[in-house]
Amino acid sequence: MKDLLFIGLLFASVQTAAAQDWPQWRGANRDGHVASFREPSSWPDRLTSKWKIDVGSGYATPVLVGNRLYLFTRQNDNEVMSCLDAETGKLVWQTAYAAPFTISPAAARHGQGPKSTPTFAQGKLFTLGMGGVVTAFDASSGKQLWQKPAPSGQPPLYGTAMSPLVDGNLVIVHVGGHNQGALTAFDVNSGEVKWSWNGDGPGYASPIVATFDGTKQVITFSQDNLVSVSALTGELLWQREFKTRSTQNTVTPIVYRQTLIISGLEKGVTAITPRRQDGKWIAENAWDNQEMSLYMSNAVIAKDTIFGLSSRNSGQYFAIDARTGQTLWKSEPRQATNAAIVGTDSLLFILEEDAELIVARANPQSMEIVRRFTVADSSTWAQPVVAGNRVFIKDNSTVALWTLN
Repeated sequence: MKDLLFIGLLFASVQTAAAQDWPQWRGANRDGHVASFREPSSWPDRLTSKWKIDVGSGYATPVLVGNRLYLFTRQNDNEVMSCLDAETGKLVWQTAYAAPFTISPAAARHGQGPKSTPTFAQGKLFTLGMGGVVTAFDASSGKQLWQKPAPSGQPPLYGTAMSPLVDGNLVIVHVGGHNQGALTAFDVNSGEVKWSWNGDGPGYASPIVATFDGTKQVITFSQDNLVSVSALTGELLWQREFKTRSTQNTVTPIVYRQTLIISGLEKGVTAITPRRQDGKWIAENAWDNQEMSLYMSNAVIAKDTIFGLSSRNSGQYFAIDARTGQTLWKSEPRQATNAAIVGTDSLLFILEEDAELIVARANPQSMEIVRRFTVADSSTWAQPVVAGNRVFIKDNSTVALWTLN
């Protein structure tokens, strides 16, 4: 009986740790959903600073798995993968490779990256460097397992930003550059190419995997299109032209029931329904909201409501009914240039680029702010990682742990 109780307690602890993991871009399901957060009975006036260390520049979100925090950054001319003890900030290992890169003048104020968040799967870490280098690391030791050089030709206009997607034994990355690229599935163990779709160049949003009408598919924004390919073979299933001003497809699609929520600069917010009709795939609008429009800030869905920051009116928070597309509320204008938003079914964590973390209720009736916290000394473009009572924040060059007590 004691053995059974011990096993039960061990299983519960493993489940809790897994629930708190943030293993990839936008969390476990790539949708910004926070699976584990303990709301305090009363909110403190300020967060408690536990540690803060220099790790290098870049906008990649930290990755949290168990008691390890992984960072993908730039230090001088190197791209660096670091592993920290999540409780203390102590460096466990660090691996670097040479990656000189010159940013386009149009994006110079955002630095030389990297902007792509690592993906943890099967004890490995997968990264996409600013110039297009794809690398696999052993997560326990930092050993480089395999690496694919950047394809020849012009890189993406603003450097890379999409984050690798792992589906089974495949790691999927849109490699290549402006006007020419390939959505490519590599074997997670060897780096061998298993399939590729050679379409236009990559966008700056990240791919997702979803099943529509019984077919598992990889869906992503490319340079000028919204694209779906078979997750098994890479065969093109359907695509919709989607061009934005200055070639900036930056918003990761979100699955809501049997619809796909998409947006882009000056494109509104739209729900589409991918399905077969007469033996062919179509992707028709379920609804279309042209009041709001996402740019570099991704939205989250809490229950049946979409919460986000519209790029219109110099930054305006909003709530949209995910079932109908109706605007439920919008905030006053001029709120923020950018906001990285994650949340539970009842709370939103909104990290604005000026290092202010807003905690708000996921309220479909109004913008209901609970607290505002200052969490860094420089700009904050990476998404926050929220787990339990902990909040990990990456700013221009440091990463910090804050707690609610």
